[in-house]
Amino acid sequence: MASLTSISQSQSFLIRPHLTTTNANAKPSAFGSSFLPVQFQSYKIARMPPRNGVVVVSAATAEKARKRYPGEAKGFVEEMRFVAMKLHTRDQAKEGEKEVKEPEERPVTKWEPSVDGYLRFLVDSKLVYDTLEGIIQEAPIPILFAICFCLLIGKEKRDAEFRNTGLERSEKLEKDLEWFKEHGYTIPEPSSPGITYAQYLKELSEKDPQAFICHFYNIYFAHSAGGRMIGKKVAEKILDNKELEFYKWDGELSQLLQNVRDKLNKVAESWTREEKNHCLDETEKSFKHSGEILRLILS
Repeated sequence: MASLTSISQSQSFLIRPHLTTTNANAKPSAFGSSFLPVQFQSYKIARMPPRNGVVVVSAATAEKARKRYPGEAKGFVEEMRFVAMKLHTRDQAKEGEKEVKEPEERPVTKWEPSVDGYLRFLVDSKLVYDTLEGIIQEAPIPILFAICFCLLIGKEKRDAEFRNTGLERSEKLEKDLEWFKEHGYTIPEPSSPGITYAQYLKELSEKDPQAFICHFYNIYFAHSAGGRMIGKKVAEKILDNKELEFYKWDGELSQLLQNVRDKLNKVAESWTREEKNHCLDETEKSFKHSGEILRLILS
């Protein structure tokens, strides 16, 4: 549909529209409609020449003029990454804009972790991954609409695209906690940060797929980047450089991440700009919950 930058009441482009014939067999444009009879689709309104300062601007031109969001040209995952990076401190990321306020936001080299605190972190992290991966495996209808590309094809093909991505951490954490147990450590019960976050993820999965996807992205992608660095530094200080299973992946991590990145971008293609913005707005809550769990390392 065309729009007018300006138009006088005495002269409308709807009066005596200029019609030109087109090939009825030609592929319809992105602005065509399959609901129009063929005889109507074989005509198009041509761009009218300027008259008395009146200019007709196509919707395509208006779309090109729209200001793009940071990272939008590369796909929605890049938009999520851009927002997430700004919530880091400058020590954590060069794009970071956040001021250091919490203990876990200081450089990891200045941390004084304890094994007991680290165990609390691992236990709460496992609860969150158990919850997240359980939601994906038993995906309720709202989430299926967001993450299953073949929902309407048939029940036998309702395989959510985000199952078995290779990024799953629950089983890895189970092995790590078993290792600590074998070495004489008492495994604590989940604490408030993990319980609260797990419950919040359940609520989002039932009513807010866009917000849920935001947490899905940040949980897995943050762990594959900054999380690995934290694990390495903590292991150097309290575990004699023991590398936990939590920080190992089966397969090439970069490829596993790219596979999920592609799927996330595909999902977001069907979202409106408002839905995308809603997803981006959830990033701060994701960082808040993850930060509270990370802080347990220093407890």
